[in-house]
Amino acid sequence: MKAGGFEVFVVGGCVRDILLGNKPKDWDIATNATPEKIQGLFPDSFYENTFGTVGVKSGSDDPALKVVEITPYRKEAGYSDKRHPDSVIFSHKLDDDLGRRDFTINALAVDPDKGQITDNYSGLSDLEKRLIRAVGSPDKRFGEDALRMLRAVRFAAELDFVIEKETAESISKNAGLIGHISNERIGEEFKKIIQSKNPAMGLALAQKLHILSHTLPELEEMVGVSQNKEAHKYDVWEHSLRALQHAADKNFSLEVRLAALFHDSAKPATKRQEDGKTTFYGHEVVGAKVARETLRKLAFPKEVIEKVEKLIRCHMFFSDTEQITPSAVRRLINKVSKENIWELVNLRICDRVGTGRPKEEPYRLRKFQSMIEEVIRDPISVSMLKIDGNDIIKEFHVEPGPRIGYVLSALLEEVLEDPTRNNKKFLVKHTAELLKLPDGELKGIGEAAREVKTEVEKAEITKIRRKRGVK
Repeated sequence: MKAGGFEVFVVGGCVRDILLGNKPKDWDIATNATPEKIQGLFPDSFYENTFGTVGVKSGSDDPALKVVEITPYRKEAGYSDKRHPDSVIFSHKLDDDLGRRDFTINALAVDPDKGQITDNYSGLSDLEKRLIRAVGSPDKRFGEDALRMLRAVRFAAELDFVIEKETAESISKNAGLIGHISNERIGEEFKKIIQSKNPAMGLALAQKLHILSHTLPELEEMVGVSQNKEAHKYDVWEHSLRALQHAADKNFSLEVRLAALFHDSAKPATKRQEDGKTTFYGHEVVGAKVARETLRKLAFPKEVIEKVEKLIRCHMFFSDTEQITPSAVRRLINKVSKENIWELVNLRICDRVGTGRPKEEPYRLRKFQSMIEEVIRDPISVSMLKIDGNDIIKEFHVEPGPRIGYVLSALLEEVLEDPTRNNKKFLVKHTAELLKLPDGELKGIGEAAREVKTEVEKAEITKIRRKRGVK
């Protein structure tokens, strides 16, 4: 196609997606025009990089078309940082541009007028065979940009393709080069793998090709760690992958998928043998920290990290409906929040499926869900109490400070036990009793009430309260 006297081709991933029957996520155009000529043709454009790419604003409401990237044909030379070319030379030949691309399925170009496909590297054949093959020498391609190795894994997971043998061998051999890549860029590819249709396959492939040990050693440590055979068919790594895959199959949120992957990440560190049995005491607490630090390293958004951390911290919740009480369910909702309680249930379902058990939602779990539905409208947070800090200050003429927070936490504990106590008369009376306590004792009760409460923890708090004379 000719436009303004210049050649124009649609290139790269959008061509691949069209040929596969998928909607392109973005559109890329290649041309023999220079950036200055492109901007001369498209006034509403911007050029803010050293690689010649001009962003053209189309005015379309389609996110994939809002900005169309137009790049001159180019050659690249030198990749000292294993990520970006040291120099870029603009070219007049389309093949120079296609020859610098990562994989053959991305080295396709289409003439928009004629519909004619330029395929100099057998990309059409590889699409048909569902193969991911490097353009030219795999060692050279990965030496230029080490992130391409992780991209190969990501494409395999997204497209359900196989990495061609020579390309896979090169990835395994050069996996250490990925240490040159920033954590943020690795995080972007990792997120796409997690959100793909086949995240378990993608991560298993990353582990097999030695990429995982260079990018996410926290996950590599789970490989081969055995568990109690009466509860688990698989080791920690395979269990976690199966839990993650179930989350993907059910199209659960990114946070549930991440929590499913990381929920047992601390089992290698917490594994102990006691009386002939394997234990992992506290793995949910340590695992929440592992997930938090790993996702921070990969530059995930703060709100995603906090939610994943909370889900993992609470994933061992007690759900035996023959023993659990409505107050315990209210305490769990208080800890994880109303917004996240169903995500926590989804995580439990993934965890259960990952063990190899036949039923994803046995009777006990279904009954637990019905208990959530029964109590979810009850008061479960300090903000829902019929008394607040200002009321306490006015009623008892006390100064603002931590004591008020401890009182409110203790009051919430009473209301979680029995929602009918959420009335002004009871709360004022109980506040008077609490304010009589010394600072240390009141702080102990308030802080204990803020902790996550299993049935066992609740019993311990009750002992403390009785010992201190608080009814």
